[in-house]
Amino acid sequence: MDFEMSGEAVALRHELRDLVREHVRDDFLGAFTADPADLETAQAFCRLLAERGLLCMSWPPEFGGRGSTPWEQTVVREEMWAHHEPRGAQYMGVNWVGPTLMRHGTPEQQRKHLPPIASGEVIWCQGFSEPEAGSDLASLRTTATRDGDGWRINGQKIWTSYATMAQWCFLLARTSRGEKKQRGLTIFLVPMDDPAITVRPIGAMLGPHHLNEVFFDDLRVTEADVLGTVDDGWSIVQNVLSFERVGIARYARCERLLHMAPDALGDRWDALPAELRARWARMLVHCRRARLLAYRVVALQASGEVKPTDSAAYRIAVTKLDQDSAEVLMEIVAAIPPDPSSAAETYRLEVEDHWRYSQASTVSSGSIEMQRILLARTLVSTR
Repeated sequence: MDFEMSGEAVALRHELRDLVREHVRDDFLGAFTADPADLETAQAFCRLLAERGLLCMSWPPEFGGRGSTPWEQTVVREEMWAHHEPRGAQYMGVNWVGPTLMRHGTPEQQRKHLPPIASGEVIWCQGFSEPEAGSDLASLRTTATRDGDGWRINGQKIWTSYATMAQWCFLLARTSRGEKKQRGLTIFLVPMDDPAITVRPIGAMLGPHHLNEVFFDDLRVTEADVLGTVDDGWSIVQNVLSFERVGIARYARCERLLHMAPDALGDRWDALPAELRARWARMLVHCRRARLLAYRVVALQASGEVKPTDSAAYRIAVTKLDQDSAEVLMEIVAAIPPDPSSAAETYRLEVEDHWRYSQASTVSSGSIEMQRILLARTLVSTR
């Protein structure tokens, strides 16, 4: 495998870093804080990327992209996550909602939804998990029932990120029952401003706006809101998850924060225990491993050969890296004396934010236990 980036990709990385330095505050820790200015920073940065053709680079030109290589889009993904995702929630629309619509959407759905995503003007949320259907997603209870020329949807979703600010929801509901629970599921594209939808935020240490409960009470939708074939939504879900699980370049933020540690500590770096510095070096090696696994999945996606087990192997490695590196970094910043005016204090806040976010990484988008089961089953069946 040779995943050496091209000269164009290297130049793009420098361009993105310059844009972040120029348009995003040094103390920016994400869009979903209690300060509305952080969300506006992200929305403005999205529009800037869109104007420069950098938001959806790998999308075909007819859908608002530049037809760039998956590797250039990977560079965007890495630089955005490394700098606390100044695109806000847009990665969801860019990484998997848009590509899924290109594969499964009608021409009308593509004309309606793709241009707002490509221009950075719309936020999507994902209506998958439920109180009794998380890792076992196919056990969901939200139902969509035929009602004349449309459908009525009733049920509850939970852990729905960005639901308080999203304009659209990519919703999975049960439309029929059969012998296999994976059959009879359908995807609906639902406007979040419908009065039949209620959103209740869930308090968490990640901060406001991250997690929510969403209730659907006789939500009326039409056939035009159905994505793909009725009762065959599970095949779309599998496609979505393979894009989603590689779509967040967690290793990029880990690697950036690890590389920053010696400069942030200055003279105190040499005074750290040798064992801690050895663990720091080991985390850098693990960053490289996760990066190469991600690149392998990107290469397979580009050739149309990616399997759920490919993204599962990457997911296991990168979520463990997220948590293990966060623990090492928290021990390192403990050596920095409090000083709100110092650059080291900004670094400490970055590390603490990384630690908080990492705690859920082995659960979100499919738990690490389910990824291991999927991987093990595949390995056994191929023996």
